[in-house]
Amino acid sequence: MQMLGLRYHVSLPMAAGALVVIIPYSISLVAQWMYGWPNKPGYKKYIEALRPRRIYSLSRAVLEMLKYLQYGKLYFQWKSWYSNTDNHKHYEKGITFGRRGNKLDLYYGPNVDYSGGVPAPVVVFVYGGAWGSGERATYCLLALQMAKELNATVVCPDYATYPKGTVLHMVQDIADCLVWIGENRHKFSMDKDNIVLIGHSAGAHLCALTTLFLVEGTEELEIEPAIQKEITLAIKGVTGLSGVYNILDHYQHEKMRGIEYVSTMHKAMGGVENFEFYSPTDLIKMLTKDKMKRVPPFCLLHGTNDIIVPMESSVRFSEVLASLSVKVSLHLLPKMDHTEIVTDLMASDRHFYHTVYGCVKEEYNKFQGKC
Repeated sequence: MQMLGLRYHVSLPMAAGALVVIIPYSISLVAQWMYGWPNKPGYKKYIEALRPRRIYSLSRAVLEMLKYLQYGKLYFQWKSWYSNTDNHKHYEKGITFGRRGNKLDLYYGPNVDYSGGVPAPVVVFVYGGAWGSGERATYCLLALQMAKELNATVVCPDYATYPKGTVLHMVQDIADCLVWIGENRHKFSMDKDNIVLIGHSAGAHLCALTTLFLVEGTEELEIEPAIQKEITLAIKGVTGLSGVYNILDHYQHEKMRGIEYVSTMHKAMGGVENFEFYSPTDLIKMLTKDKMKRVPPFCLLHGTNDIIVPMESSVRFSEVLASLSVKVSLHLLPKMDHTEIVTDLMASDRHFYHTVYGCVKEEYNKFQGKC
C-alpha cells in the first residue's frame, strides 16, 4: 500500500509537468517545424523558438483551432452539395479565367432572368485563408445563399495562394476575374457596370487592395489603363467581413499571439519591407484628390469576439476612410467571432445568419442606390 501511494504521489507531479511543459513544447515545436522557424541566423532561431512566452502563445493559438471541429456538419453539407450533379442548374462550375488559368464558379440568383433580359448585378465573393489556403468549393453554400439574399449573380474565384503566388499575384487574379466578367457579360447575362466585392479576412484585404490598385491605375496589375478605369467605375461598393487592412498592425498582433513566423502573411507579402505597399490604410492616403473621388463606398463588418483579426482593424480603417471623405459604414457585431461571420452565411438556420445578412443587404441596397 505504501508503494502504491508513493507511485500515486510521484505520478501526479509528472502528469502536471506533462501538461505544463511537454504538451505545449511539443505542439509549438511541431508547428514551427512544419510552417517555419523564427527568422534568426544560425542557432539563434532555435533559442527564439524555445522562449517560454512563444511556446505558450503559439500552443494556445494552435489549440484554439480545435473549435473548428464544430463545423463538421457544414463540412459534409457543402461537400455533398458541391459534388451533387443535380445542383448544376444553380451554378456554373470550374470556369477558367485569367492569366494563370484559375477557376471560378458562378451562382445564379433565383429571380434573375438569364434568357437575355435585363442583366443581373454581380457580386464577387473572395474567401479568406491567411493568404495561404482556401478554395472556392468550400463556399458553395455561402455563394448560393448570397445569390438568393441579394438577388444577384455571385462569382467565387480561386486565386494563387502562397506559396503558389504572392499577394501581388492574388490581386492580379481578382482583377482578372473582374476583366472576365466584362468579357463574358452577354454569355451569363451579367451587368458588367454593377459589381460589388465582398471578402472575408484575407479576402477582405484583397478586395480593398484590388480596388485601390485599380483606382491608382497600378502598373503591377498589368492591365491596360483604360480597362482599369472602366472596372473601377463598375465597382459600386466593397464589403469587408473581419478584414485585415493594416499589415504592420496585424503583424504586431501575430507577434503577440506568437504566430508571426508560422503565419504565411509576411511570406506572401514578400517581407516586412512590403507591408506599407500592401496596406489599404496606407495606400489610400497616397491617392491624388482626383483619384480619391473614384474610390467606391465601403462597408466593414466585424465581430467583437474576434481574436484572429481584432475588430480594431475595421475600426481604424473606417476612421481613415472617413477622414478622407470616403463613404463608409461600420458594423460591430456583438458576440461574433472570426469564423462565425462567414460560416453562418452558409445556412439560414445558423445563429448569426440573419444578423450578418441584415447588415450586408442594407449596405448592398445602398450600393445599388435603393436607399
